[in-house]
Amino acid sequence: MKLIINKNQIDTAPEQWLRKAGYAYIRDRRSGQDSFVRRLGGNFYPRLHMYFNEDGEKIIFNLHLDQKQASYQGAHMHNAEYGGELVGAEIARLKSLLGNYQDVRANVPVDSDLLDRMRAGEYDKKAKPEPKKSWWQFWK
Repeated sequence: MKLIINKNQIDTAPEQWLRKAGYAYIRDRRSGQDSFVRRLGGNFYPRLHMYFNEDGEKIIFNLHLDQKQASYQGAHMHNAEYGGELVGAEIARLKSLLGNYQDVRANVPVDSDLLDRMRAGEYDKKAKPEPKKSWWQFWK
């Protein structure tokens, strides 16, 4: 999901603004691309992943949710969501940090504590694995 703003809507460099918004800088070792992430818990995944580029007087932020790392060998990409409730809520949060952001297209209903619930593990899309049974429990 993209957030497009004018450069004059923030008073610092985009990198500094993202750091103030809770994002940390990372550099992809494979591609050499710079990006920013915001973790949603104590683990590396899930996380909000942000790229941005400057185009004239505009800054284009491109946000997606990384659910998990690639789960099969040889894969270079991860499972990501480019839309949805959580990504929309984060875009709305970032717009509120701008203060003077106005977008007539963006009347997206936002659950204000969605990110907090995700951090607490209540928004986990993956089913919880059942605990393993020992071999003698199968014979009962």
